[in-house]
Amino acid sequence: MMNQFVSLWIGFRFYVARQSNRFISFISFASTAGIALGVAVLIVVLSAMNGFEQQLQQRLLGIVAQGELTGVEAPLENWQKIVASAQKIKGIEAAAPFITMQGLVQRQGGFHGLTVFGIDPALEAKVSTLPEFVKPDVWQALEQAEKNNILLGASLAKKFNLQIGDKLSLFTPAHKSKGLAKPKSHQFVIAGFYDVGGEIEQTTAYISLAHASNLLDMQDNVSGVRIKVDNVFDAPRLIRELGYSQQQYMYISDWTRTQGHLYQDIQLVRMIMYIVLALVIAVACFNIVSTLVMAVRDKESEIAILMTMGMKRASIMMIFMVQGAFNGLLGCGLGGLIGTLVAANLSAIAKGIESIFGVQLLSGDIYFIDFLPSQLQLTDVVAVIGLAFVMSLIATIYPAWKASHTAPARALAGGS
Repeated sequence: MMNQFVSLWIGFRFYVARQSNRFISFISFASTAGIALGVAVLIVVLSAMNGFEQQLQQRLLGIVAQGELTGVEAPLENWQKIVASAQKIKGIEAAAPFITMQGLVQRQGGFHGLTVFGIDPALEAKVSTLPEFVKPDVWQALEQAEKNNILLGASLAKKFNLQIGDKLSLFTPAHKSKGLAKPKSHQFVIAGFYDVGGEIEQTTAYISLAHASNLLDMQDNVSGVRIKVDNVFDAPRLIRELGYSQQQYMYISDWTRTQGHLYQDIQLVRMIMYIVLALVIAVACFNIVSTLVMAVRDKESEIAILMTMGMKRASIMMIFMVQGAFNGLLGCGLGGLIGTLVAANLSAIAKGIESIFGVQLLSGDIYFIDFLPSQLQLTDVVAVIGLAFVMSLIATIYPAWKASHTAPARALAGGS
């Protein structure tokens, strides 16, 4: 125990003393700075990937169907029975019916494709987070079945310069008939807008379920039933369990088919960035090798004296491993602090950059969100710092081993 304490003390003294050698000090600073930079950037990147995953679940998967049952060639009948069946399956949180219409809206500049969902606002609020992005009075306006109110995405309204109260025409295909048929035109009044960001605002609108049923003469039938689950990763299993229990033919779908590529892309980017930045940290850590090799050459006579006084080779190794560990600790500490501060304020920093330079880092027309998210997790910080510190310790092994095999007589005689 005493030998270990002595090794720690001498290692610390050597670490402080080597700062007087400017070249060794510079190499030591470079390795520490490299570790700090790699740790900080890796924490920020992982936090950004966590943020994208969180927004995918809260925003996109909160609005689009996590699971969905739709009719094959005819509307679904007795949707109330399907909803009741869903409530009996453990893991399914709620279910709600919908009617879908697809058509074109015409504004100055041409036509634009739009999918209109007829929803029951009371039931939809149980399966969707859409009400969180809509003003309460606007959401209540959808409950008025006798009115032809429509809820549009904010970006679509901005694109066509639409205001609340404006009228909107939706042209839908006519029912199958012989020869060409004139498309049907449906008139709506804009009741309000929802603002979630992303492409969904450009392509999706909402009306009341009762009004959609009247327009399509569906009576008590619906196009399909949306499902919300407790754990989004259980959606494929649960939606199939529900679908297989029904007697009528229907399509079974879940979010992994429609939006799964986004989740896979996030995980792929996370893995690639982790590997690349881990290699950057490894390169910085192995600068410690150069620092310690020069430190060993600089301290050969001191090593020889300690060995002649009876210090064991393991204790000599400990001395130089302690020096490298100080580099790793300092780099990991600084990197962890900087990375944590940046990751915690990443969204605000991104907004500041956008306002200063007049650029948009993420476009809602391309991505499912139009801002840079961040979710800092303690486990990521601990894992990154632990990885960097282990790498720095590994980098000390060879120079420390060389130091422990110094020949005392040759070192004291001034040999090489």
